[in-house]
Amino acid sequence: MPEGPELHLGSLYVNKMCAGVVFTGPVRKSEVSKSPDVPFTCEAYRITASSRGKEVKLRLTPMKSDDSKQRSKAGQADQAMDVVFRFGMSGYFRFTSEDELPKHSHLRFYSKETPCRVLSFVDTRRFGSWQANGTWQPDRGPCIMFEYESFRKNVVTHLSDRAFDRPICEVLLNQKYFNGIGNYLRAEILFRLNIPPFVPARSVLEGLESEDLCENEKPLKTEIKDEKASDRVKTVKEETGDLLRLCHTVPLEVVNQGGKGYDPKKEDYSEFKAWLQCYYVDGMKSLRDHNGRTMWFNGDPGPMAPKDLKSPKAKKRAKKTEDHDYTDKKKGAKGGSKSTPKKKVVKQETKTAKKEIEKSEEMVSPQKKKRPAARGRKTSSAEPAAVVLVAGPEKRSGRVTRQSSK
Repeated sequence: MPEGPELHLGSLYVNKMCAGVVFTGPVRKSEVSKSPDVPFTCEAYRITASSRGKEVKLRLTPMKSDDSKQRSKAGQADQAMDVVFRFGMSGYFRFTSEDELPKHSHLRFYSKETPCRVLSFVDTRRFGSWQANGTWQPDRGPCIMFEYESFRKNVVTHLSDRAFDRPICEVLLNQKYFNGIGNYLRAEILFRLNIPPFVPARSVLEGLESEDLCENEKPLKTEIKDEKASDRVKTVKEETGDLLRLCHTVPLEVVNQGGKGYDPKKEDYSEFKAWLQCYYVDGMKSLRDHNGRTMWFNGDPGPMAPKDLKSPKAKKRAKKTEDHDYTDKKKGAKGGSKSTPKKKVVKQETKTAKKEIEKSEEMVSPQKKKRPAARGRKTSSAEPAAVVLVAGPEKRSGRVTRQSSK
């Protein structure tokens, strides 16, 4: 999922690719998208971008001209419009020729040139969204990267909030206080400080000040040799510093990696994977938190860990072997499969009963067969068995049937 660094890199990409480019016409939305239309049409406008935490804002600015009155009459925009994007699980921007439009481009801005180029918001899974005439969401806190002082003060002054009763790994995803932190960032930050993910958040943050007096100092690092199951020995750099500072510095490390040439078309994540120390790294543990999000960590998870302690990998294996589709069709299929062996057993028991009846008929003399049993006389152990077996739905011989009826 794109987090604060990726959204900021996306804004840098837009500013780089759209610098000096003039756009024209209406903003077009794909037919399959359920997001709202962007009611903006202009003969000539420019696009600039900015980011804040997990949001990106595109500003559409009409170019000044002398025919502003005619433009307003024709329905052309004469005021700038802000469109705020949230990337969801897979959103990003692409700038291509019109002939090379990505398959899942759901919002498009067309340039005023020949051949035409298009800035697209691409979202394969369609979890992203945009808002025309939008503003930064008021329930999101200051940006962890570019509003560090405000971000730090917002956390420290609200530690009495009930939100901080939860484990620190879950609080780090609360965008009201940690705007820009996502799944991989929380794992990397807690791992570097050797903080168990499921400890109370307030206990970790209580001693921190609203002002970072050591902001300009680099975090101290100590090298630890961590022996994994493999023969290789990995050197882990454990940092000493407070949690809020690393929420600011670790995302900036990701930004610096992609700052030299962010291009989502290349999709080269080799440098990013080499940078990761915990998230999806071999030898690390994983556990779903109380919200169902996967937490990667090392060592003891902490006292507030979920009781079941089920890793996401184990759940995936269970889904492959078990069928949890309880539709009527499935129920019928399952019921049929279970009843089949029972029918076979009944048939087998019926055949056995027939053989026992035939043997009993051979042993009984013809005179005894004709003579009716006296009332109140105790029958032998073999006779009731024959009577009980004959009482079933199967047809027996005429002599046995008469005997059982009497």
